[in-house]
Amino acid sequence: MKFDENLAAIHAYLCADGYVTKIHESQKHKYYRIGLRNTNLTLLKDFQRRFYEYFKVLPIIRKDGRCEKCSKEINEILNLNFVSFYSREWRMPHLNKQLTKIWLRAFFDCEAWVFCKTHQNRHIGVDCINKEGLNQVIIVLNSLGIKTIYKLNKKRKMHRIFIYGKENLKIFQKEVGFLHPDKSKKLRETLGDFVIYKWDFPKEKNKCKDFVFSILKEKTRIKKPSYARIISKERSNLELMKVYLKKFYGIDSTFYTATNGLGTIYYELSINRKDEVKKLINLRIIPNLFKDN
Repeated sequence: MKFDENLAAIHAYLCADGYVTKIHESQKHKYYRIGLRNTNLTLLKDFQRRFYEYFKVLPIIRKDGRCEKCSKEINEILNLNFVSFYSREWRMPHLNKQLTKIWLRAFFDCEAWVFCKTHQNRHIGVDCINKEGLNQVIIVLNSLGIKTIYKLNKKRKMHRIFIYGKENLKIFQKEVGFLHPDKSKKLRETLGDFVIYKWDFPKEKNKCKDFVFSILKEKTRIKKPSYARIISKERSNLELMKVYLKKFYGIDSTFYTATNGLGTIYYELSINRKDEVKKLINLRIIPNLFKDN
């Protein structure tokens, strides 16, 4: 069988939540079923479309959450060309990079979950009883630059992988992604939950000025009427802000390196002269706390 995007996805669907019945000669009633079990209609429709495009026959989506076709010919072709689609026995086929991504997408659409406990625990996870198959998944994820953590649940005899970290999740979103709408949405929300420490200043002048203004509105804090400050964990953020404040708004500021009570280093941009603070007031960045003379 020649792999294309359709067969790559079909194979992964069958390995994850699918079935290809094997018939023994001793069985009186013979059923040649190929299908996908899933509660998500988007995935069932994708399986149906790809099955039709590859095999030129249309499986039926049933009300019980299956997309299935009975075909002796296709059943025998699949069983002849692949070792098995059983949970403990399937193996990833050898595919080029693009088809590998398609295979992974279909597999993760069926098997993965996306978890986000805000600012604490954000990951994609997969459970699988097939250690050898999961090891293949780990290898191809690593080849795409996606690092994984493997764990064994001895009580359940279940193998599990996690994908942690913003960069890993971003690469997964870019290189693999989800067709499953709920998982796709959850991944976007999870990535949005990470704090952006390094500010991306636009190169175009007007856009950069607008960006600096938005940072001023969001980050400026007042300690007393003549003392405003901006704090960041990234030194380069405030070094650039100091330059742009002077360039765009004529505001002089002072850069400091400081340490909090836990010994963590942070950086501060201080605006502590009355004339400079009034420029922030005129920009409506901060309220006027000066007492009327």
